[in-house]
Amino acid sequence: MRYLKWLFAVLLIFGCAKVVSVGQIPPVTLGEPTFFPTIEAHTDAQIMAGNRIGVLLNGDETFPVMLRDIQSAKQTITFSQYLYEGGSLARQFAEAFAERCRAGVKANILLDSHGSGKTPGEIIALMRDAGCHVEYFRRVEAPAIIFPWKLLDYNYRSHRRILVIDGRVGFTGGYGIADSWSGDGRTPQHWRDTNARIEGPAVKFLQAGFAESWLETTSIAIGGEGYFPALQPIGNVFAQIVRSSPAGGSFQTYMLFLITINSARKSIWITNPYFIPDDVMTEALLKAAARGVRVVVLTPGEIDSQLTYTASRSHYGPLLQGGVQIFEYQTALMHAKTMVVDGIWATIGSTNFDNRSFALNQELNVTMYDAALARRLEDIFQEDLKHSKNITYEEWSSRSIFERLFEFFAFPVKELL
Repeated sequence: MRYLKWLFAVLLIFGCAKVVSVGQIPPVTLGEPTFFPTIEAHTDAQIMAGNRIGVLLNGDETFPVMLRDIQSAKQTITFSQYLYEGGSLARQFAEAFAERCRAGVKANILLDSHGSGKTPGEIIALMRDAGCHVEYFRRVEAPAIIFPWKLLDYNYRSHRRILVIDGRVGFTGGYGIADSWSGDGRTPQHWRDTNARIEGPAVKFLQAGFAESWLETTSIAIGGEGYFPALQPIGNVFAQIVRSSPAGGSFQTYMLFLITINSARKSIWITNPYFIPDDVMTEALLKAAARGVRVVVLTPGEIDSQLTYTASRSHYGPLLQGGVQIFEYQTALMHAKTMVVDGIWATIGSTNFDNRSFALNQELNVTMYDAALARRLEDIFQEDLKHSKNITYEEWSSRSIFERLFEFFAFPVKELL
C-alpha cells in the first residue's frame, strides 16, 4: 500500500501539465474595437448580446433559486458538479432531481470522481432509482492497480459547475453541494461564494460545456429541442462562456485572464481562493500596477488546504513590492472566483488562479461585458474588504521560520495545487 501511494504521487508530479508558453501579449485595450475579436480568437468563445444575468451570493441566495428552477423543469436537466457531499443540502438536490425524473424529465448528472468520490451511496441510489442518469467523470477503477499509468486520469478533473434547465436557464460559479456552502458567507467554516444565473443565447454555450464532458464520459451526444432550443434575446448583457479542457490542449481561461489583465487601464479586482499565479501572470499584474492600474487581490485568510494557503502566500512578496494590494478574508472560507476590470468587464466561474485550473482541470467561466454587473461585483468586492485584513510587505517578510520551511516543501508540488 505504501508503494502504491508513492507511485501515485510520482505519477501525478511527472504527469503534471503546464499552460502554453506566452512570450508576448497582444497590446489591446479593454473597450476598444479590437478587444472583442482578439478575446474571441484566443478563447474560442463567441461574445453574444441579449442575455440576462443575475449575481447570486452564497448559499442563501443561490440554492433556493436553483432548486426552484429544477422543480420547474419540463424536459431536461443537465448537471455537472465537482463537489457533491452528504448532508441536508445534498439530499434536497437529490430529491429535487429524483422528483423530476419520476415526472418524465431527462436528468443527466455528472459528478467528478475526485471531488465527489465520497458522495453517499444512498444519495446516488435515490437519483438512479428515480430514473436519473448519474455518471462519474474519469472514474479510476481497479485496473489502475495493474496499469498504474491509468492513475494519470485521476489528475485531470472536471472542476466545472453547470446546471441547465430545459436548455433555457443556466447556472455556474464556484458552489459545491455540501452543507458548508449554506449561509450568508460570513459564518466561520462555511464558504463565501459568488455564482451566476444566466438566461439568453449564452445558455447554449453553457450547455455545450456540459455536452463536452458528458460525451467524454458516456459516449452519448445530447441534442434536440430539449437541450438546445432556439434562444431569443432576453436582456441587454453581452456575455461569453469560456471553457477550457487542458487535457485536450486548450487553455482558454488562462488566455482570457492574461489578455484582459494586460488590457486594463484603471482597475483590476481579483477574488480567488487559490491564488498561485505563474511568472507570466505575475509579470502581467506587476506591469498593470506599474502603469497606474489599481490592482487588488482578495484571497482567503483560512482555507481547506494548509499546503495551498502556504504556497499562495509564498507569491505575495514581489506583488506587494510592485504595488499590488493583497487582502485576506477573515470571517468565513473564501471560495468566490471573480475578477472585475476597468468597471466594464467581469467574470464569475470555477477557475482558480493556479496551474491546476489553468493546465489540468476542465473549467468554465461566464464573462460579462456590462457596466451595471461590473459595478455590482465591485460593490460586493468592497463589502468583502470590510471583512478582510490588508497584508503589507513588512508583515509578509516577517513570517515565521515554520511558514518559510513549509513553503520550501510545498514548492515541488505547487503546480498540482
